[in-house]
Parts: sequence; C-alpha cells; structure tokens
Amino acid sequence: MLPEEVAKRIPDGFQVIGDIAVISLPPELHEFRHLVAGAIISRHRNVRIVAAREQIPRGDLRVANLEVILGVDSTTTLYREYGFCYRLDVEVTFFSARLASERRRVWMQVRSGEEVLVPFAGVGPFAIPPASRGALVTAIEKNPLACGFLRENVSLNRVVARVFVHEGDVEEVLPEISAEFDRAIVPAPYGHDQALFSILPMVKEGGAIHFYTFKKASQVPAIQNEYEGVGLEVYAIRRCGYVGPGVARYAFDMVKRRR
Repeated sequence: MLPEEVAKRIPDGFQVIGDIAVISLPPELHEFRHLVAGAIISRHRNVRIVAAREQIPRGDLRVANLEVILGVDSTTTLYREYGFCYRLDVEVTFFSARLASERRRVWMQVRSGEEVLVPFAGVGPFAIPPASRGALVTAIEKNPLACGFLRENVSLNRVVARVFVHEGDVEEVLPEISAEFDRAIVPAPYGHDQALFSILPMVKEGGAIHFYTFKKASQVPAIQNEYEGVGLEVYAIRRCGYVGPGVARYAFDMVKRRR
C-alpha cells in the first residue's frame, strides 16, 4: 500500500509490550503512520493498540513523547518476561522490551544474599528478578507514576520482603542510604553518566557494577579509560542496540578494584 521508496524507509521491527505495539518512525514517514499501524494490527491479533514514540526518552522522568495511532483504550498493559510480569503505562513510564535478554544476562549473575542497588529502577525489570534470586534490592525511581507501578509489580511478583523502594532523585536519595552494596545495576537515562560517580562510593571493593550509557562507537575507548582511571576494572562491554543514527546503548560490566 506504500510507495516503494517509502516502504524502504520503514523500520525493520517494532516492540510489543503486553498488548501494545510501539513503533518509532522517522519524521518524514509521519503521514503514513496510520497505514503502518493498520498493517500491524491486521497481522497481530494480540495487539490492541499501536503507538509511536521517540527512540530516546529524555528528561529526568524518562517519558518519551507518545502518540496513540490506533486503539482508544487505556495505554496500561501487563507485560511478561522470563516468568515475571510487569504492569505499566507506556505513555507515562519508560520500558523497553528489547532489553529483555540483556536484563536476564545481568540478573542471572546475582547470587542469593547479595545486596543490590538499582537506581533509575523504572517499573522494576532490573530490580525484581535479583530479589527473586534471594538478593536484597534497593530500588530508586524518581517518576512517581513509574514508582507506583514499581511497588505494584514488587507485590505482583511476590518479592515485597526483598525490595526496598525509594521514590525520589538518585542524587538526593543516595545520601540517605547507609548500606554498602555487592552489586549495582544502573540503567542510566540519556545524559546521566555522572550517576556512576555518585554510586561508586556505595559499592564494596570487589563489587560489581553494570552501567548503561548512550555513546557512539568512537567514544567507547575513552569512556573505558575514564572508568578504569577511577578504580574500576572493565571486564566486558556490550552493545545493546542502536537508539539513533550511530548512537547505541552500551553496557559496561565492571568490578571495583580492591585497594
């Protein structure tokens, strides 16, 4: 139904979060969004709503501009991932289904009895699985709506006794926490790289840090040198998908060196 030159510029895929399909279209294809949405719904019976949003959520609350293209019901949905379930509203909270395998890779490294810090916790996908493995998790989230879903999901996944939720800005909440952590999982939003240096003193020597940042490939070596210069050993770097032209989300797996 689309002109051939337009069809070639349609993205290869889209996310399905619960029963909501989320697409990211370049501005020049905006006028064709209803045709694209109609094609998705006609081929996927599990999809109730098709919405378009920006690729990189910006701002402290990590809420991207979202437009519901087809479907008039609520944008709240229930998403299932590796045996866990999360209620969320795609319009007012951040969530990426594309990070499912990456989240699993990290939480499978968590051991029972660890104390784990998860700033920028969102609705809980990085915080809840470690708790289910026997860790004690401190989760911080600034967005009050996301924090509400986080508390609900902690209950829904039966880890209330193992997840301690703090609502507020990471920089303001951290000084109120006296614990030292065996591991920090830090899905930092775009432009919040400084959070690593605030969290670093709270991680035990020999503790692990999984830090996410948005960078071009050419920037990665300099970032690695910077992290190693503040006492971290980088043992793995993973690219977790592109979020814009030449810009990708990178995961740095690190250990805090012993003095």
